Amino acid sequence: MDRRKFLKSASGLALMAAGALTGTSRVLAATDAMAATGKDKGRTGRQPKAERRNLGGMSVSPIGLGCLPMVGYYGGRYDRRDMVALIRRAYEKGVTLFDTAEVYGPYTSEEWVGEALQPIRDNVKIATKFGFGVEEGRPTALNSSVAHMRRAVEGSLRRLRTDHIDLLYQHRVDPATPIEEVADAVAQLIKEGKVLHFGLSEASARTIRRAHSVCPVSAVQSEYAIWWREPELKIFPTLEELGIGFVPYCPLGRGYLTCTIGEDSRFGSDDRRHNLPRFTPQALRYNRPLTELVGRWARRKGITPAQFSLVWMLSRRPWIVPIPGTTSAAHLDDFIGAAGVRLTPDEADEFDMEYSRIDLMGHRADPFTESQIDK
Repeated sequence: MDRRKFLKSASGLALMAAGALTGTSRVLAATDAMAATGKDKGRTGRQPKAERRNLGGMSVSPIGLGCLPMVGYYGGRYDRRDMVALIRRAYEKGVTLFDTAEVYGPYTSEEWVGEALQPIRDNVKIATKFGFGVEEGRPTALNSSVAHMRRAVEGSLRRLRTDHIDLLYQHRVDPATPIEEVADAVAQLIKEGKVLHFGLSEASARTIRRAHSVCPVSAVQSEYAIWWREPELKIFPTLEELGIGFVPYCPLGRGYLTCTIGEDSRFGSDDRRHNLPRFTPQALRYNRPLTELVGRWARRKGITPAQFSLVWMLSRRPWIVPIPGTTSAAHLDDFIGAAGVRLTPDEADEFDMEYSRIDLMGHRADPFTESQIDK
């Protein structure tokens, strides 16, 4: 779809049907924050430091921490002690939502998250995922059979050093297992106290509704960023209608929206970006106007490009909680700095208008990854 048509429809009839106009939701988010503090924040757009967001009944910090990059997803090898310290640093800086998965490593990310958060377990929310054939040695194959899922959950509980998982996601929808069976199995785990909330990842609106009819879905996780907005049209109306939270992964466009990746950047075979269409040399050159736009707006707001990319997202809906990932304390501190800034509705509309004039090259995913995304 042409970007101009996309923005027009996304801000028009598609979201009006759910009573969820972008500007309306931003105004409601700002109104909620003002009510909480009892005063107008003025023209700065700054929010209370203690803001919390609701993911289908689970209260969390406005920005969480994604714990996938720590296992070398974008290249490199990282020391366990350093990553454990980084996770604890995030908590000390106010982060309360930590996102991991059985397949990350595999197992390594969960082990490090468990070690880091065990002393403060009651003060944080841990989200993990099942749905790949890790135990069979097929970590890229989908498997959400009930027996497999139960074994995966037991393993996650052990690695996370906890007796419950706050938010359990199905990592990808498995066509071989009806979503109603998956939802019913999670409902049983909730009754047993091993899971507190149910989530889906990269699920279609139809699948979300089917699952929710069996076991309430608290959150949906999908890729979402300034340069990838498909969820606004495809699932936002459903999420708003059903009261489900949204947890975007790759909110910084796998680093691109930090404005630190240039036309000459190249990625080794151990870096996830090496085969993604938007990170080819041609796409990096073609898409440069986007980083120029983000950089210009970041300077206007007096923040970094990474912060602006998160602020843009936080300003769109009060039930969005991005989970940027990092292996760097400096980058972590930068991300967290976005939690106290917002765009006004007029600023958000102005940015989107400028964005609508930019054409982008390349899809977000490689063909195999795309084949496992629920449509």
